[in-house]
Amino acid sequence: MWLSRFDARSKLLVRSLLSGVTGVQRALSVFSRQQRADPETNLSNFIDTLCQDEVAPDEDGQPVTVKPLVCLFPASFKQNLLSFIYLLYPSLPQTSGLHLIKCLRQDDHPSPWVSALIRQLERNLGVHSPQSLYTPSCSQKLEGLSQRFVGFAETGGWATCFSGQKGQSECQSESSLPELGTQRKRKGNCVILDSDDEDTGQQSKRIKMNDCDKECLDAEELRSEAEDSGKLESDSPAETTPEELQPAPDDPSDSLPQHIQFCALQMKELLESQTEWDQSSKDMFIKVLNECDPSQVEELCRILRLSDLPEQTLLKLCTGVLALSPDLGYSTATTLIKSLLLKKVLSLSEPASRCLVTAVTSLCSHCPRSMCQALIRPVLEENTIGNPQVELLNRLIEGCLDSHYRLMMLQMTFKLAWSEAVLSIIHSLLDSKPDLGEEMFTEFTEQLISQGPKFTTSVKFAKIMLTVLTKYSSYVTAAQKHPLHNCLMLNETFLKKSLQAALKRIKHS
Repeated sequence: MWLSRFDARSKLLVRSLLSGVTGVQRALSVFSRQQRADPETNLSNFIDTLCQDEVAPDEDGQPVTVKPLVCLFPASFKQNLLSFIYLLYPSLPQTSGLHLIKCLRQDDHPSPWVSALIRQLERNLGVHSPQSLYTPSCSQKLEGLSQRFVGFAETGGWATCFSGQKGQSECQSESSLPELGTQRKRKGNCVILDSDDEDTGQQSKRIKMNDCDKECLDAEELRSEAEDSGKLESDSPAETTPEELQPAPDDPSDSLPQHIQFCALQMKELLESQTEWDQSSKDMFIKVLNECDPSQVEELCRILRLSDLPEQTLLKLCTGVLALSPDLGYSTATTLIKSLLLKKVLSLSEPASRCLVTAVTSLCSHCPRSMCQALIRPVLEENTIGNPQVELLNRLIEGCLDSHYRLMMLQMTFKLAWSEAVLSIIHSLLDSKPDLGEEMFTEFTEQLISQGPKFTTSVKFAKIMLTVLTKYSSYVTAAQKHPLHNCLMLNETFLKKSLQAALKRIKHS
């Protein structure tokens, strides 16, 4: 019934934050779409409505009271709301954030999570608070738990985290409490229990192990509940630092700045949408790509799952965004082409679709050097390529690559084990009449002679030899004629006589 207090855009945010464990992610997606539609969109109206006074429902005969609207929502909504605000607080006016915190503090029965998130947000907004992020009751329970770990009559271990000055206590608790979240640590501490009393030692150990198991189960249940409620913070209710609210250290996405991570959500929505992209959306793609270093571009490609894009979306991205960017760097373009195209091209079992051909040719025309490095070289090095890959590469040779890159492509074949597929590509390269030069022609001829015994029955190899002896006859030296003659003697195709005749026609003064 409270939804009627919000405007249309704010209603979408409220519904998202009420959706349980996915609430924060959904709210971020909704807000990013709203900002794309209207760059002036902000959270001011949303927060102002949450802070409006509302008559609280009559509960258990209690007198009617007036509270901020946000206090009347369930705890899961407040937790999602604070996590959502935490991710966006750098762009949020400080006054709005403080006003929301002031209203949430009027809640008579706040959950421990909400209280901890409020104090965390206060710190981020620059408000000094002497309070710890965990409650005194939580501290006492943890102290009792740590005492059972080290023995009934012993002190030390985790118990030292709660002794001494208050400031030290808070600092040490932050580092100790995450250790409570791992069962391995609990078991390790349980194992070291010992007793000097031989008569009562075994019984003491059994009691302590039972207590430890009970605490482990209780802590595990608490952690499961925390996960179900969709928190962004650590599973432990201990003091949470700003660093802990960031992605985990072993999460590869932590290499991306926070604003890039937020833009990645918008980019992912654009790629998944069926609508046309406006110029601002295209500019965002290029701006983000140019801000990232090569490792960040690689991580961004992984997050966006570019290798799995549908071909229609791939075409839209390649022709509408990447091919129109004049300042797309070599490293960035190489990483993008590898992520976007390599998997699709290598997996072809039939001729490439029109969308894929158009996407490949548009990028090749715009970034030929990156295309040679990220797509052409890996495809040539793949031993299992077939006609679909050969046909696609021949299209690039005929329509996209200039003489310099065709020569580069030919040089790549010198270091490969030749196959029928590679022979088809070499024949197309020679038919395009690149200017080989004497040095490269000599190197290529040596490669032909060394590969001759392997392809005595190959018509494709014979055609390559015929092209060399006719179109490049001026490059053939007297010293090369004898090795070429011996190579032709091994040929068993119907072109053998034509090859021998072409070689005889080459005269040297």
